[in-house]
Amino acid sequence: MGSKNKLKRFNENETFDNVIQPTREEMMSNFKYKGKWNEFFKNENPITLELGCGKGEYTVAMARKFPDRNFIGIDIKGARFWRGAKTALEENLPNVAFLRTQIELVDHAFDKNEVEEIWITFPDPQIKYKRTKHRMTNPDFLKRYNTILKQGGTINLKTDSEFMHGYTLGLLQGLGEEIIFAHHDIYTHTEAPELVTGTQTFYEKQYLEQGKAITYLQFRLR
Repeated sequence: MGSKNKLKRFNENETFDNVIQPTREEMMSNFKYKGKWNEFFKNENPITLELGCGKGEYTVAMARKFPDRNFIGIDIKGARFWRGAKTALEENLPNVAFLRTQIELVDHAFDKNEVEEIWITFPDPQIKYKRTKHRMTNPDFLKRYNTILKQGGTINLKTDSEFMHGYTLGLLQGLGEEIIFAHHDIYTHTEAPELVTGTQTFYEKQYLEQGKAITYLQFRLR
C-alpha cells in the first residue's frame, strides 16, 4: 500500500464515528470508554473483541450475524481496519467499533468483566524464543484477557500456524484451563462451528488456496 493511500485512509478514519484512536498516554491514564462502552454503543449488549483484527472481516461478519451484540476490532494498523470501519458505516451497522491501539493495552481499554468474548484471528506466531513476550496467547496476555472477561467468557484462536496452535494448547493444558474445542484442521471437521468456517479473513483465503490447514481453539480461563 502506497504512503499516499495510507495517509488517505488515516484521514478518513478521523471522520468515522465508529473509529476511536487514542494516544498511548490517553490509554494509560483513565481511557474515557473503559467501563463505559455501553455509553459509546448506547446499549447494554454483550461485547465481543477481535484482537489484531486486520481488515476487520470477523468483526463486521459477526456484527451482521448478531445485531444484539456489540463488536470491537482492535489493531494498531489503522490503514488496515479502515476497510472494516468503512464497510460497517456503509451497511449501517451500529454495533461495530474499531479501536486503534496496542493489544498489550487491552486491559486499559476495558474494565473488569466488561467483555463477553474474544477472537484472536491469525496472529503473528512470534516463533523465535526471544519474541515469546509478543505472542498473543502467552501467560501475560492471558492474564490481561482474564481481567476484562466476564465469568464464563470465551476466547477463540484461529490460525494457520501449527506452532501457535500447539503452543497455546500446551500452555492451557499445563495451566489447567478449560478447553472447549480444539482441532488442527477445522475445515475437515464435520461439526465445526459455522461461525469459524463460514467467515474467512483476507489472509485466510490465501492460506486455504495454498492448501494450508487452519486450526481452531476455543477455551475459558479460570
